[in-house]
Amino acid sequence: MLKKIALSGLIALTAFAATLAPAAARTLDEIISSGVVRVGVNPTLPPLGKFNEKNEIVGFDVDFAGEIAKMLGVKLEVVQVGSPDRIPFVVSGKIDFVMGAMTRNPDRAKVIDFTVPAHTEVLGILTTEDKPYKNWKEMDSADVTFVQVRGSTPVKFIQDKLKNAKLVLLDNYPDAVRALAQGRGTAMIDVMDFMREHMDKHKDIKWKIVETPIDIYYCALGVGKNSTGLKDWLNVAIFELHRNGTTAELWKKWFGGDMIAPVQVTPYF
Repeated sequence: MLKKIALSGLIALTAFAATLAPAAARTLDEIISSGVVRVGVNPTLPPLGKFNEKNEIVGFDVDFAGEIAKMLGVKLEVVQVGSPDRIPFVVSGKIDFVMGAMTRNPDRAKVIDFTVPAHTEVLGILTTEDKPYKNWKEMDSADVTFVQVRGSTPVKFIQDKLKNAKLVLLDNYPDAVRALAQGRGTAMIDVMDFMREHMDKHKDIKWKIVETPIDIYYCALGVGKNSTGLKDWLNVAIFELHRNGTTAELWKKWFGGDMIAPVQVTPYF
């Protein structure tokens, strides 16, 4: 996800992963023979993953993994993971693949392999319809006040790229979105896909997402190194879920709307 591990953390992770046995990853045939596929889901990233009233992990990731399990003809076993342990769980073979907004990048790819994208994340700008901005570069002005969550990744982006803008830091997302709704700020930068649940709490506000995104991240399934057979099969399965509309239906179910930047599916996907 956007709040990625720092480079030093990735170096440490690579070193740690090197001490584990990549051969522990199960093959596609072993998964099918066992009758169970083990999938890592982070329950702290709603609506990708969260706990319901029965303390069960639910969300887009669980439903998406469930469709994968159906296509494999096996049962789904959801394994709770957090951001720090999701890659080590794949490397050590505790899970067959991991979800949880696994953004593909070259550093992580040194440790695990990635499938084709399951979904995207749009790093963009939330504001209101009365604001004229069409591009984030227009907002490097003292007339602009960004309301951000303290410690989140966009804070540094604003400090580096939008130095003339004012910056107000609050402790959580509900407070930050509320501040925008009350007119105490101009805009907010974050992953827009995850803002809808906060925006929906302010029905009277005419929200706007600035049309030019800052960046688009592609999130895939993370699998163990040397698990070529499993990865190849997952690529075909993910293509089919995109092609037949299942991914779009699940996204709308959990996010309340369409994926902002849908994955473009082609025969060479």
